[in-house]
Amino acid sequence: MRFFRPVILVPVIVVLLMLSAAAVFVPWGTGTAVSYTAFMSQAEAGAFAAITVRGAEITGRAPDGAVVMTEAPAVDAVVARLTATGADLTFEDPGVAPWDVAKSVMPMVLVIGILGFALHRMGGGLMRGGAPFASTARTGKTFNDVAGAGEAKQDLMEVVDFLGNPQRYAVLGAAVPKGVLLSGPPGTGKTLLAKAMAGEAGVPFLSVSGSDFVEMFVGLGAKRVRDLFKRARAQAPCIVFIDEIDAVGRARGGSGGGPQNEEREQTLNQLLVEMDGFVAGTGIVVVAATNRPDVLDEALLRPGRFDRRIVVGRPDMAGRREILAVHAIGKPLDGVDLDQVARSTTGFSGADLENLVNEAALWAARQGRVTVTPADFEAARDKILMGAERKTLTMSPEERRLTAFHEAGHALMALCFPHSDPIHKATILPRGQSLGLVMRVPERDRISLTLAQIKADLRVAVGGRVAEQMVFGAERVTTGASSDIAHATDIAWRMVTEWGLSEKAGFLRYPARGEAGASMMSDHAAETVTSEVRRIIDDAMADAHAAMDQNLDSLHRIAEALLDRETLTGAEIGQIAALRQAA
Repeated sequence: MRFFRPVILVPVIVVLLMLSAAAVFVPWGTGTAVSYTAFMSQAEAGAFAAITVRGAEITGRAPDGAVVMTEAPAVDAVVARLTATGADLTFEDPGVAPWDVAKSVMPMVLVIGILGFALHRMGGGLMRGGAPFASTARTGKTFNDVAGAGEAKQDLMEVVDFLGNPQRYAVLGAAVPKGVLLSGPPGTGKTLLAKAMAGEAGVPFLSVSGSDFVEMFVGLGAKRVRDLFKRARAQAPCIVFIDEIDAVGRARGGSGGGPQNEEREQTLNQLLVEMDGFVAGTGIVVVAATNRPDVLDEALLRPGRFDRRIVVGRPDMAGRREILAVHAIGKPLDGVDLDQVARSTTGFSGADLENLVNEAALWAARQGRVTVTPADFEAARDKILMGAERKTLTMSPEERRLTAFHEAGHALMALCFPHSDPIHKATILPRGQSLGLVMRVPERDRISLTLAQIKADLRVAVGGRVAEQMVFGAERVTTGASSDIAHATDIAWRMVTEWGLSEKAGFLRYPARGEAGASMMSDHAAETVTSEVRRIIDDAMADAHAAMDQNLDSLHRIAEALLDRETLTGAEIGQIAALRQAA
């Protein structure tokens, strides 16, 4: 309701004042209204001593003071008749009618009201100008609620200790970092770590998103920064948490301009000034989170501002086991081996694991069970990794056969080349955007890749197309290999441009496609990179063709089993295929 007082009420009052002024200054007549014919009959009979013409309104005043009014259809046509009556004839300015005033003013009032509403909404409370941050006296979170981030928790304990015992550091003259930058992929628990810091230290937690500072109005974001830190000083010791700081902390001087860019830079400048204004021992620690640390302004990362940077990466197998145990609390598990689930979820973030446990519980409920079984976790993982099963999609027998041999080609290459990750499952049931899929799961977390592993991945990627060519001929290959082509091209391109695994291209770092400087690469260098990418993929297809030719009977057995059962486990595929492994 506060919005309607300043934005709507003021224009309404203005309109009322204008209407009142029109009523005062426009001399409206009063008297008995009669028809035009009756009025003219009385006028020609000499009943009026004075006649006043005001626009289309004609007023006649009798000698006894009586007033009679009418409206003429055409004033010019009756002037001669009124003059002939001998009455005292006068003409007056008709003025402006109140309704005419209202009709001309109301569009302006409507525009003012809409503009005021837009300013109020876009300005996020422009009239108030306050910072839209959330303040919590106690977060209710501790490091016991954070699993799978042992290194990050250890780095943050020093900051927690400072907030709880600042005198311990002040005596030694030690300065604890003013700012802590948490960087890492989405869903790894950066916000939870910040809340746990505040909970461990027992201090207030003030949180805001970086995008809340940036508006189209220059100066508003800087004011919000000042408001935020003014509130922080009043609640010190405390933790100020800025989520997605890259929204306001991007490097200055980039392309683009206009008020939006100027507003962002002013907001960043104010943030830098506020962090420089900290006095030692105030007990204010700024914690920021981002998954794009590479785009942040250098001034934001220099010592004295965000001088402690902590990477919160995806959890390893032990960390995933801890996270699964946390999210499994309160869920009735029946025979679920969380260690096995952790091994099969390489690359999952904390948020992904939480979603996995929840999807497993939902799947169990849909099946009418009261406990969550390993099969439910398997179904949940398949849905997350491969997409939901498309039961309504009907494939023709020929399409099913093509798909079966395509997936059998991928599976056979994973078996032929021992450096490939083991097969977890192969299916020809349509899921997500694919008609079939071979899912491989590494036995342990990968820190880096060897050349042998990279080559194996390439040969698995091209195995589907090679199988189609060998079984059905070049004229019947399908478009189902489009994602395989993209994957193989990406691997080969990175081998040449990033990993230095091409003798011809050399031990050099070439700019990637779309990267700054890519357009400046010489024609000879670009041709070398392209030709090497082509050679690497051609070699992979040749190796896959040779390995498949040696084990063509195994390819047919795997494909026929997929057509019969639709889904096979890695162990089943290994039993079906008795093959000679390629070197």
